[in-house]
Amino acid sequence: MNTTNNTSKLVILGLMTGILLLMAYTPLGYLNIGPLAITFNVIPVAIAAITLGPAGGAAIGAVFGMTSFLQCIGIGGSSAMGAMLFSINPFLAFVQRFVPRMLDGLLLGYIFQFVRRRTDAYMASLVTGFCSAFLNTVFFMTALVVLFGNTEYMQGLIGGKNIILFVCGFVGINAVCEMVSSTIITGAVGAALYRAKFVPALEKSRG
Repeated sequence: MNTTNNTSKLVILGLMTGILLLMAYTPLGYLNIGPLAITFNVIPVAIAAITLGPAGGAAIGAVFGMTSFLQCIGIGGSSAMGAMLFSINPFLAFVQRFVPRMLDGLLLGYIFQFVRRRTDAYMASLVTGFCSAFLNTVFFMTALVVLFGNTEYMQGLIGGKNIILFVCGFVGINAVCEMVSSTIITGAVGAALYRAKFVPALEKSRG
C-alpha cells in the first residue's frame, strides 16, 4: 500500500510539474495586462498542495518560483520588471521571485488540511484556490516593497503614494482575476480528485 501511495504521489508531482512548466513557458500561464501579468500558475501549486500536502505544495511552488526568476533573464519568456530588478540586485531578485511562491505552496498544504477537517473537500479546495492567488499576491508584493522599496526604480513607481494604496492600485484587476479563476478551477479539480481518492482522507476536527 505504501509503495502504491508513493508511486501515486510521484506521478502527481511529475504531472503538476509538467503542467506548470507548460503553462509557464506558453501563453497559458500568463495574461499580460498592465505592468503585472495575470498568472494562472498558482493553480497547479494549489492542486499539488491539496493532493500532496505542504511538502508537495512547496515543491511545485519552488518550480513556479524558479520559472518566474528565469524570466528575469529572458529564459522562457520575459519580464520587464524582473529584468530591472535583476539589474539592480540579482540575488534579491531571486529571493523576491522564488521565496514567495515556495512559501505560498507550503502554507496552502496546511490551509487545505485545516479547512478540510472542518468542512467538505469542495469547500476546502475553494478556500485553498482563493488563498493560492491571494497569498501569492501578498507575498510577492511584500517582498517587492521590502527588498526594493528604497531603490530609484521602485520610488518612481510608488510616486510618493501610501504603500497600501500603491499596492492595491498596482495589482488592481490582475489580482482579482487570479483569485476568481484560481478559486473556481481549484475547487472543481480538487473536489474531482478527492472523489477519485487522490486526496488523502483527514479526520474532521471535533472542535
